[in-house]
Amino acid sequence: MTPPGGTYLERLADRTARVGTVLCLGVDPDPTALPEGFSPDLQGVERFVRMLLEAAVPHVAAVKPNLAFFEAFGSAGMAALERLRALVPPDVPLIADAKRGDIGSTAARQAVALFDRLGADAVTVSPYLGREAIAPLLDRPDRYAYVLCRTSNPGAGELQDLLVDADAEFAWPAEPLHVRVARRARLWNERHGTVGLVVGATAPRELEVLRRIAPDLGFLVPGVGAQGGDADAALAHGPATAGSAGSRAGGGLVVNVSRGIAGAATGAADPSAAVAQAAARWAATLPVLQSLP
Repeated sequence: MTPPGGTYLERLADRTARVGTVLCLGVDPDPTALPEGFSPDLQGVERFVRMLLEAAVPHVAAVKPNLAFFEAFGSAGMAALERLRALVPPDVPLIADAKRGDIGSTAARQAVALFDRLGADAVTVSPYLGREAIAPLLDRPDRYAYVLCRTSNPGAGELQDLLVDADAEFAWPAEPLHVRVARRARLWNERHGTVGLVVGATAPRELEVLRRIAPDLGFLVPGVGAQGGDADAALAHGPATAGSAGSRAGGGLVVNVSRGIAGAATGAADPSAAVAQAAARWAATLPVLQSLP
């Protein structure tokens, strides 16, 4: 699937300006947590996500399906994801939350699977194997890769906050690993122009620091909503302040909300209307605070 013309950041900015929000709809359909009336199997999941997309997409800047919730059903689940992907309008960027990253030949096939087969506009990637392992996912000038940096889960600091030694080559001081990842991601972006960061709203202090370290990278900020992340911090420190991301509406920022929208369907007399209302509320909570110059 070929995306509309322009870079990913240009397409994201166009959609952000059109809907007036940096809200990203997270699609994480746990079959054990579906509302009444949706069977806890693949058929129920697909019905629920279809309803979720139809109700919420008019209010969002982007959509982020978590591939694990579809991969768990095997090939049938991936076929369902492809059908659901076709429901997302071409002007709405789709971020494949895949957390990929492997040796070059494997990453090349991952790029084909995610960009060419699924039609993702952006992906989440792991930096643990280094730039070489994700280079095939960075080499597409019309796509984008969000590097896991300081994630939103409770155990994120176990490795991400470890202190690493100073780097004399770049005059970088001793610092937490997630800060070093951000510095490396900036170097990768200078080479590819397609690199952003995943920074959780559950770590607002780190979010502020990372924005200073990487003023020009697009941020994908999860953790707002059910995880209790700081939406105000996401808006204050999420938008880029430099580079091509910083010059566009929204500053290259997307703030993900999953259960905070999908969960509105539970117990509702009209699940579709409840989801639409929740999406509209979150869109208003996460307005575009940075406009095109």
